[in-house]
Amino acid sequence: MSERTLGMAVLGSLLLLLTACQETGAPATPAAAKQAKAAAADAADDALAGAEAEVAVADARTYVYDPVGKRDPFRSFVLDKLKERDVSAKGPLEQFDLSQLSVTGVVWEGQNKRALIIDPSGQAYIVAEGDRIGKNEGHIITIGDNRMTVKESYVDFHGDRTTKEIDMRIRQSQGG
Repeated sequence: MSERTLGMAVLGSLLLLLTACQETGAPATPAAAKQAKAAAADAADDALAGAEAEVAVADARTYVYDPVGKRDPFRSFVLDKLKERDVSAKGPLEQFDLSQLSVTGVVWEGQNKRALIIDPSGQAYIVAEGDRIGKNEGHIITIGDNRMTVKESYVDFHGDRTTKEIDMRIRQSQGG
């Protein structure tokens, strides 16, 4: 209960007591005023106790949401799962180190340059510029006449992220 409501309850009980004294014909003596004041104080104490009980009940029902360490309740579960799957999904050529892969051929069709890559098991893959390749987050920058350039990013022993470009050439023994 607010202070304003409490004050109004005390005032109301005081007026009620004074009205009751006047209706009974009791004179408004200092003793009657003292009695009215005591009754008003009792009413105020009762109102205060009721207000404290009401605040205690309101505090017990109040819940404050703490978002720290919790997911956003309005974010979609489906989209979260799709993002997790997309991040964790790696292509077959991202499972091998670049030294394990070999460039077998290069094919040009107008401006579309493609390269044929063979993995250690003998499986062939056709790749284009921009495709991801290698364990160290590599991607193909350029495909030339007899080579392919891959840009890899890795963390060195100091903990620094380093980027390097690696040329993968068609082996001469393969007829390139």
